[in-house]
Amino acid sequence: MIQSMTGYGKTVVAYKGKKINVEIKSLNSKQLDLSTRIAPLYREKEMEIRQIIADKLLRGKVEFCLWIEKDATTEAAPVNTALMQSYYDQLHAFAEQNHMEGIDWMMTLTRMPDVLTKTEVEVLDEEEWQVARQGVCDAVQHLVDFRTQEGAALEKKFGEKIDNIERLMASIEPYEKARVEKIRSRIVDGLKQIPEAEYDKNRLEQELIYYIEKLDISEEKQRLANHLKYFRETMADKPGQGKKLGFIAQEMGREINTTGSKSNQAEMQNIVVKMKDELEQIKEQVLNAL
Repeated sequence: MIQSMTGYGKTVVAYKGKKINVEIKSLNSKQLDLSTRIAPLYREKEMEIRQIIADKLLRGKVEFCLWIEKDATTEAAPVNTALMQSYYDQLHAFAEQNHMEGIDWMMTLTRMPDVLTKTEVEVLDEEEWQVARQGVCDAVQHLVDFRTQEGAALEKKFGEKIDNIERLMASIEPYEKARVEKIRSRIVDGLKQIPEAEYDKNRLEQELIYYIEKLDISEEKQRLANHLKYFRETMADKPGQGKKLGFIAQEMGREINTTGSKSNQAEMQNIVVKMKDELEQIKEQVLNAL
């Protein structure tokens, strides 16, 4: 079964007034290219997060993001009343000594250093991490499901293109048989245009056979049929066969190109051009296959 390298997954899990958001997306790449943006509280778990992603995704340009949303009540910084009182006592005494009046004490005090600053350091406990970890795993699985869905569409597309190439190759056969007689007639007619020319008919037959053998595409047809069969078998194999499918497509291209170079009839060459077009579409899309 084919999987696409394009995918997207997102989950939101809740823990004690927090919303833990996990988002992950991927595009095609020759290898796993992973970039992360992780909330400071969870950065100590980055290596574990990377391992979870690597185990599931194998390849692709992957962007991972984990961030936290908190309730306003938990987000608000507490007022350090003791420090605020100390500032007031000192400033009020100074104001009386200097006969200063009309001071907005509330505005002044709330602007003083550390009055509205959180001093405690938040520590990640194991219970919260397990909730966040499950969110990471779920987001990655959603991306895998997305890849599988996209891969099914790719597989259908590849199947159609393989069928088209098989039909086009089969359509060459009538022209292939007819051209033998055309080659013979063309050579004989050419010799007749030179009345004084003498030739050995047996030697002519030998040269004709040699010429026809050089243009024979039986082997190319057989090898192409094998490649098409192998492509189908590989699609049905476990995920992660994208590179192999690309190699098989290259081999298919070689056989089609050789067929084109041996095709000395316009009808055959037109069919080869159509086969190349079908194969080119496979090559474009196989870059997205995992």
